Amino acid sequence: MAHPDLQIGDDVTVDAAIDILRSSGADHLLVRDDEGRCAGLLTRQHLAPFQFRSWYTERTPVRNALLDGAPFATADMPAATAAAAMRSRGLATWPVVDHDGHAIGLLRLPSRP
Repeated sequence: MAHPDLQIGDDVTVDAAIDILRSSGADHLLVRDDEGRCAGLLTRQHLAPFQFRSWYTERTPVRNALLDGAPFATADMPAATAAAAMRSRGLATWPVVDHDGHAIGLLRLPSRP
């Protein structure tokens, strides 16, 4: 499990999220709601439809963009169960949350050769 380094609020605009991903070189951002709980994971793939910026992306918060949302992995979830869930959902990275819904880490599936 890795620490979720890049985190943004769900009120951040799509344009700002695109800039953060580009400048950081990361492939995902952890999105938090107003109470700090995990709202989902936003990837470059989710933002691809917004690459041609417009008035819409300047005003649209990421909460209104498609992102990988709940359910999330939990700290007490067996690794095999989490891996199976990730594969079935087509996820390479999945947030891990505590019992209050706050992100405590990210699971990553190993790359297949």
